[in-house]
Amino acid sequence: MFSEIGIALWSALLATSLATGPSSYQDGVSFYKGFDLSSLNIQEDGGAIYKDTSKNNATRPAEAILEGMNTVRLRLWVHPVVPFDDGYYETYNLQYVTTLAKRFHSQGYHIYLDYHFSDYWADPQKQYQPKEWPTTLKPLAKTLRNYVSRTMKSLSDAGVDLSIVSLGNEIRDGMLWPLGRVYPFTESEAERVANFSNLATLYSAARKGVDDAVSAGVHKPLVMIHIDNGYNLTLQENWFGALTSAGVATSEWDIFGFSMYPFYGTDATLKNLKTTLNAIAGRYKKPIHVVETDWPNQCSGPDAPELSEPSIPVSAKGQIEWVQDIAKVLKQVPNGLGQGLNYWEPAWLNLTSLGSACQSAILFTPDWSEFPKVTGYSLPSAKMMALI
Repeated sequence: MFSEIGIALWSALLATSLATGPSSYQDGVSFYKGFDLSSLNIQEDGGAIYKDTSKNNATRPAEAILEGMNTVRLRLWVHPVVPFDDGYYETYNLQYVTTLAKRFHSQGYHIYLDYHFSDYWADPQKQYQPKEWPTTLKPLAKTLRNYVSRTMKSLSDAGVDLSIVSLGNEIRDGMLWPLGRVYPFTESEAERVANFSNLATLYSAARKGVDDAVSAGVHKPLVMIHIDNGYNLTLQENWFGALTSAGVATSEWDIFGFSMYPFYGTDATLKNLKTTLNAIAGRYKKPIHVVETDWPNQCSGPDAPELSEPSIPVSAKGQIEWVQDIAKVLKQVPNGLGQGLNYWEPAWLNLTSLGSACQSAILFTPDWSEFPKVTGYSLPSAKMMALI
């Protein structure tokens, strides 16, 4: 029989378990919410300043204006070089990311590192391997493993504890092309699994790199796999089914990360997102985050895309509504497995479209009257994370 002290200890442990939820929670966080602020140093170095309209236009750091967040997402490129075809600048390398990560980590934000295993943008349209890396599978896998371990160790040595690492960015069609390219909609399941073989080798190598870093004393992060089109259940079932059948154990990742944009097809509905997240949670019993999303505050003209939720207004109010609705979908996922939400690049003042055909999806109004200096005046939606 339990003693009175034993019963008290058991009751305390049970209460703690109920309060903290699934054991996959990291660093005491039950819901990660925040923004991708990868371009913030670029903006500031170019002379950008940010005004908080809720505080009489006081000049404040962007992260202070974006109230309510607890997480900052930062992308990392391997060896960015100048020039690219579009004249892109050198940035998002380890030195650049370390500077930002130290800034945010020192303020108590959780750092979510988004590996683009490329010298440039990595997304479903392009996943080209770094130019300096090997072009055969085994040496490439070894290089990848060492790179993950080395970069994590470097950030740790700089005083940054990573809470989340995403091994690849929107890797629907694989990563490190051409060797790691996959075709998730291949009709034959056997053929689909076969074409995931190289990706499975590369992903497992990256995952071993995380383990190597942790073994060397680095703070253990949660490991994410990030796929776009989180509303597409067929894609997610095909993709993860093929990856595991190709040899990647489900223990090799901790979190599902999905993108959810309203611009890329009218199937990107909240209803379809709910169906997908609930199905994936039911099958894999792992936490789920929506790690990229946005909503326009300006979107008109002949080239304006059809939005997947037309009842939500195109406005700052609509931005808040969209994010609140996604948070509701996440928080209804069974067993508390909906655990994170990130808005993509809300402070990028000279890329207001954020890759869509809308005029603006950021959370500030840019004023270019003193060009090249730009001032961003916050919209009410800048406080969105405080409302979820």
